[in-house]
Amino acid sequence: MQDSQVVLSLRDLVKRYPGVLALDHVSLDFTEGEVHALLGENGAGKSTLIKVVAGAITPDSGTIGINGQHFTQMDPHLARSLGIEVIYQEFNLVPPMSVAENIFLGSRVGGRWLVDFRTIRERARAIFRQFSIEMDPDTPVRELSPAQQRLVEIAKAVSKNVRILIMDEPSAPLSVAEVEHMFEIINQLKQRGVTVIYISHRLEEVFRISDRVSVMRDGRYVATKATAETNRKELINLMVGRDLTESYPRRRIVPSKVALEVKHLSGNGVNDISFSVRKGEILGLSGLVGAGRTELAMVVFGAAAAQGGEISVHGTPVRIKSPADAIRRGIGLLPEDRKGQGLFLEMGVKWNICFPVVRRISRRGLVDTKAEGVIAEKYRRRLDIRTPSLEQQVKNLSGGNQQKVVLAKSLAAESDILIFDEPTKGIDVGTKQEIYRLMCELADNGSAIIMISSDMQELLGMSDRIVVLCEGQLAGQVGREQFSQDHILDLASGTH
Repeated sequence: MQDSQVVLSLRDLVKRYPGVLALDHVSLDFTEGEVHALLGENGAGKSTLIKVVAGAITPDSGTIGINGQHFTQMDPHLARSLGIEVIYQEFNLVPPMSVAENIFLGSRVGGRWLVDFRTIRERARAIFRQFSIEMDPDTPVRELSPAQQRLVEIAKAVSKNVRILIMDEPSAPLSVAEVEHMFEIINQLKQRGVTVIYISHRLEEVFRISDRVSVMRDGRYVATKATAETNRKELINLMVGRDLTESYPRRRIVPSKVALEVKHLSGNGVNDISFSVRKGEILGLSGLVGAGRTELAMVVFGAAAAQGGEISVHGTPVRIKSPADAIRRGIGLLPEDRKGQGLFLEMGVKWNICFPVVRRISRRGLVDTKAEGVIAEKYRRRLDIRTPSLEQQVKNLSGGNQQKVVLAKSLAAESDILIFDEPTKGIDVGTKQEIYRLMCELADNGSAIIMISSDMQELLGMSDRIVVLCEGQLAGQVGREQFSQDHILDLASGTH
């Protein structure tokens, strides 16, 4: 760290919700020019803490100290005036507007009533030059890649003279190279004295970028460590309060019949893809961002049209024109964007689980509520979905429990071919273990699983075979005996 001056001091912060103590007398300091990682399982209180600092939530008690000034509560305008900016996991941009307009949205640039577009373009270019960002300020945000949109959000924070930058899972949509570019920008901000609070479930990033790391658990502050003086095992133990001896469950692979086979499948940006997955197998699907992994899954699931090729389920050629067709054939999809595509956030846990089978449990247009309750309770218990009640709105659950609800939907629909798209994205290390265990249990019971993942260690640790895509085409298939990160990256990048 360049300086030991405390710029943000939190003292005895308390925040209660009905039945939940989200923050339990949390005290924590952040110093000038440091990258300070904030770790904890889902539900540990991290999101509540940063929302208190940003003024989105009012604490019940406690104080927030910023550069010697002390406040019992913040509001968004006050937080920004003190140099606090937050980059949330979900993008906070206006897609139809240009890059420059998004960067300076809410800032007065130019005359009293009219925006000086020439000035905002020039200022945007100046920021881009500082951080070696190649981007046209006139480009509509909707035309940008996820990585470019993340850079726009960083530029937006810089334009407001940020002094404390909070980044919540910023690397989630980024490739390895894009993460490295983001780290370079973070280091430049650090050299300027900006304090970066970095929230991530990816421990390798924490060790790569942070100076100090603080851990929360169950709404309480646990410990702060110098990153160079701790290790992965210690941090995991602090987060979960118990030993996790294995990252990936061990299981015995039993070869069985082919459950799903695609031959020369094309459409939705992929071309001439052939592969199969057997009952009891976990097939990894690898590739760089934009390789076509999710696009392929959407074709198999009927959410995007096939333009050629053949899909067979349990040896029988089938035509899948819609997700309903796929579900009837026993294919289930757990989408990467579980909030936007996998759940009805305003509805309850029971409603979400039973939605795919509502016709099956209805008589003359009326839902059999008893059967609905039995099904929902069955999968709540089986998957250990932690919720105060089955009527709880899904939006109030942690990311890991939301993912379990998405899985419960597919299991309730009796799907035996399951496509997991980034199954542990935004999920804490303890819940990851539960997801891995459930996937292995499903495979051991005869389900065929396709797992799309950007986490190389997850792919190598969980997969029985790996199919690699490159620019929408099949780059290779790798058996477990050939597993290596270098080999898979070579295939994914088109080296071979």
